Amino acid sequence: MATEWRMKGEYLKNCNCAPGCPCDFWAAPTHHFCEGMCAMRIAEGNFGNVRLDGLLFAGTYHWPGPLHEGNGTFQPFIVDKATPQQRDALLTILSGQAGNAWFEVLASVVSTILEPKFVPIEFEFDLDKRHARVVIPGELETITEPIRNVANGNEFRVRVDLPNGMEYFKPEIATTRVLKGTGKIKFDCPPAHSSLATVEHTHKGLVA
Repeated sequence: MATEWRMKGEYLKNCNCAPGCPCDFWAAPTHHFCEGMCAMRIAEGNFGNVRLDGLLFAGTYHWPGPLHEGNGTFQPFIVDKATPQQRDALLTILSGQAGNAWFEVLASVVSTILEPKFVPIEFEFDLDKRHARVVIPGELETITEPIRNVANGNEFRVRVDLPNGMEYFKPEIATTRVLKGTGKIKFDCPPAHSSLATVEHTHKGLVA
């Protein structure tokens, strides 16, 4: 019997596309290729009897074309305070080997998984303010901020409703002020797309 698991927390995805990630609309990436990062801070979670509360994971990625064409490269990061059992649990989930359609789909389009790194992860997240910041020294830096009205500079709010979503159901859409990969997967993007959401994933799929 497969291990039952659950992760509930704050989730961020920043990529090089224009705000309003085309993947959410089954469209090709803005610049044909896809690169960026994702991260999650787990408020509550478990993998079998292994607790995941308070842990963080992140990843940088690159696809040479639309995701469904495959050949992606993924660099996983797990916060350094995780125990060996917690590291194994998170890496098993991320690999798509423990169920959940979102992680299974991602695994199917990634052909190269780089050696996992267990590192300090700085993570800030404020869903209402559309602010986030993730820093992994020597590997990643990103800052999310609200989209602004081009006429008056006021903050401009955008939400997407995805009733059949696998990654999230109702993300807040924002933009990046910084989106840099400085490890093995390198990128330095101009202002681009950011999704912020609170999510709950289990072995059966996305539930909230």
